[in-house]
Amino acid sequence: MPQRVTTARHALDRLGDAAASAGRPMTFMEVCGTHTMSAARCGLHSVMPATVTLLSGPGCPVCVTAQGDIDLIIEAAFVPGVTLCTYGDMLRVPGRRGSLERARSRGADVRIVYSAMDAVKMAQQLPGRQIVFAAVGFETTAPASAVSVTHARELGLTNFAALVSHKRVIPAMTGLLESGSVHVDGFLCPGHVSVIIGSEPYRPIVDMYGIPCVITGFEESHMALGLACLAEQVRDGAAELVNLYPEAVSSGGNQVAQQLMHQVFEPADMRWRGLGVIPRSGLALNQEHREFDAQLRLGLSAPEDREPRGCRCGDVITGGCVPPDCELFESVCTPILPIGPCMVSSEGSCQAWFKYKRLHVAPIAQMTPTEVTS
Repeated sequence: MPQRVTTARHALDRLGDAAASAGRPMTFMEVCGTHTMSAARCGLHSVMPATVTLLSGPGCPVCVTAQGDIDLIIEAAFVPGVTLCTYGDMLRVPGRRGSLERARSRGADVRIVYSAMDAVKMAQQLPGRQIVFAAVGFETTAPASAVSVTHARELGLTNFAALVSHKRVIPAMTGLLESGSVHVDGFLCPGHVSVIIGSEPYRPIVDMYGIPCVITGFEESHMALGLACLAEQVRDGAAELVNLYPEAVSSGGNQVAQQLMHQVFEPADMRWRGLGVIPRSGLALNQEHREFDAQLRLGLSAPEDREPRGCRCGDVITGGCVPPDCELFESVCTPILPIGPCMVSSEGSCQAWFKYKRLHVAPIAQMTPTEVTS
């Protein structure tokens, strides 16, 4: 038997033992879109104890981007002379004027890039166009955006700019706890972000709120072990920061990447879908690099936040409900015709449920405790 299967079985046994002896239900939250998709794909929910619930958190970069910021990106695509560059996940996210895909069909120059540097190269190749890069994501992608800005500056490019909507994961977690909207017994912390920021930034969540935090990788064995570690802490009345991904995550993180972000960005108040404005939860271009701010250069005003009618993406990514609780799920909102970003993104909880769980799981309001995790 492969070692990873043996390890996963052992971790699930530990999880079951801890859940059985805890004497109460437990609710954990994964703060990573990749964890969300991995858990659904490998059927993790179906083999967890009935008293353990795993909810999705604000960890999908596309999903947490406020509707007003999505509308701003789409608005920029319609400005004459602009070529809008974006990662593929953003292409089909609906806004009030349709999506970027729809904008492209109406004549806007929208192009998918695989790195921020692709947008810089495009600015070199198309000197007559204003190249605008939609810089969306957590600390995982922010260093690459910072490199693109510094490189554009070194090249003296005046036709490259960025619409920055980068977010910071720790303020989102604390914002969620402060809101009191959902009870969480522990966090399954993101592996990718933690590679950049390190493990220590999670310590205030443990110390100030008494919430266990466990950093894991993305294999089923990694996630099962992370859940077992969380459950054992809850059973024992403990709250600790545990790094189960030491091969990739260090205490201090990637210092080079952090320095790159510090050189280009500064903390800023940021709008979040489902959480509103959280102080210093985002990154904005600092004064030295403000000339590359596409919103200022194009003279655009940030549109008002208006969620699609009936869409509960904001509740899904803050643990307020599971996708089937949304009346739009599967009926009028599907991956082909999405209403909200959680159905579009490859890390979105709604897409994960649609692809892997929709035929087997009832809405949470109709479930018995046993059915919640089946």
